[in-house]
Amino acid sequence: MFDAILPAGGTIDAEFAAQVGTANKALIKFEDHTILERVIDALRASGRVRRIAVIGPSEVHNSAGAEKADLLLPEGQTGPDNIMRGLEALASQPAPPRKVLVVTTDLPFLTPEVVNRFIDSCPPDVAITVPLISKSEFQARFPGCTCTFIRLKDDTWTTGCMYILDVQALRDSKPYIDKIFEVRKSKLGMAKLLGTGFLFKFLTKTLTVPDVERKIQAMLHCSGKAIEHSPPELAYDIDDLPDYEYAMQHLRSAK
Repeated sequence: MFDAILPAGGTIDAEFAAQVGTANKALIKFEDHTILERVIDALRASGRVRRIAVIGPSEVHNSAGAEKADLLLPEGQTGPDNIMRGLEALASQPAPPRKVLVVTTDLPFLTPEVVNRFIDSCPPDVAITVPLISKSEFQARFPGCTCTFIRLKDDTWTTGCMYILDVQALRDSKPYIDKIFEVRKSKLGMAKLLGTGFLFKFLTKTLTVPDVERKIQAMLHCSGKAIEHSPPELAYDIDDLPDYEYAMQHLRSAK
């Protein structure tokens, strides 16, 4: 059983917010339920989650379905801060977790089956596991949908938005995660952080998944594994209005 951390502070632009009636991603509704509530329900129904901590602003705490969480925590300054807030709050509970499940709250297609498939594919002795989905797998599940992919030597991939993290490894690697978060939008900053050898392989399309795994392990000083062929539903997150409109149409056509 895992305790789960659900960061719920993500926002959308004004045009999108006007269409859906909220500026918060987690509170976008599908079939009369917010994505936050859909995520919580999927985690509960999986039978693999014990306690759930939701980190976000007051409007998230006061929303329908938020009461299904065990802990409602105020958000911090950054994404990593929010995860750490959830981690420390869960660690203060009876029988603190050794590992946690971190799940973003903008996954409209999350189901109990998806949760269990990912958990079952993760090696228990690895500190950090990240879902990896190939372009062909994603497009087969969501035909015609756009998504950001990265071309490596062995395939074209995107990452999902559910992670299993060792509690102590997460605490130890927090300074390095903060550095990554700070430079995530700076090409120069990322180049300095990743190193010229890694970037050369990426630019020449000779970089492989094991190369990326080794780099992350070296940066965070813990074991890590990219879980190839994870469920495509873990990569369908809501970032903009086209994402929302596609998801609405996909849900209607599935009925």
